Amino acid sequence: METGTTGTSVKASSLRWKILRQAILRKPNADEQSEIGVKRITRKTKQGFNLLPCHLVDDPSHSSDVTVCYTLPIDSAPKLYLTQRVVDHAELRDFEICNKYNIDNTGLVCQWPSEEVLAYFCLSHADMFRSKRVIELGSGYGLAGLVIAAVTEASEVVISDGNPQVVDYIQHNIDANSKAFGGTRVKSMMLHWNQNEISNISSTFDLIVASDCTFFKEFHNGLAQIVKFLLGKVQPSEAIFLSPKRGDSLDKFLEKTKENDLRFSITENYDAEIWKHHTEFMNGAVSWPSYQKDHCYPLLIRITV
Repeated sequence: METGTTGTSVKASSLRWKILRQAILRKPNADEQSEIGVKRITRKTKQGFNLLPCHLVDDPSHSSDVTVCYTLPIDSAPKLYLTQRVVDHAELRDFEICNKYNIDNTGLVCQWPSEEVLAYFCLSHADMFRSKRVIELGSGYGLAGLVIAAVTEASEVVISDGNPQVVDYIQHNIDANSKAFGGTRVKSMMLHWNQNEISNISSTFDLIVASDCTFFKEFHNGLAQIVKFLLGKVQPSEAIFLSPKRGDSLDKFLEKTKENDLRFSITENYDAEIWKHHTEFMNGAVSWPSYQKDHCYPLLIRITV
């Protein structure tokens, strides 16, 4: 991700350092110190839709990284192994890289709930990816892209992020699961949404997927432009975004898509299983007591040229 102007760059930089200061000064209470295992991995594992069963492969108490095994709920599907950060681990270098590249570090923070929803949606709609060229934007650790590569028979899957540290994790996860991809070509890519030196992939993708990438308003125009740049102009193509509203953030992004001559549709109830979980959370399910529709439930946005 990138910032568009000097003013927004300063704001984003100041916010990152404020978060870092809070993380350094904050002292955990006794209850937090007692949390172990899965609860230390990510916010997703503590609060999420729990659509894809997963478990720890190793003990996270002695490392800044942990490997999680995902069991995909379809017959004959391979297991996927993702290495990711534990939630309470951060390094000064993370923020130095964010400032150097004018990016955010959300891909390192955790496996966000919307990423799991996107992965499940792709798994449930595998036919739409068959023989297609697919790119995931703002992928984080790459769960959705890896699911597409493992079960949909896509011809190619590119898993991208603008943070070089995140891309290292993506490549590690691709290598760790390479036997699961069959004939699908899979690669990682460092991709900034304002990047100009990518003419070799212009208009080449049948499908773009992304989850929860519309939060930061300063990145909206770049995101809309890269979607338009990447979508195929000859063959039918579309971008599939799963994003919560998060106040007016999603609406502001959709305004930018219109300004870039893109069309979109929004669907609230797009999958029976996802909607069932959403309804349970809205009715007070104890597994996610802080659940709020505006901030937690990802809407399905389909974008076309």
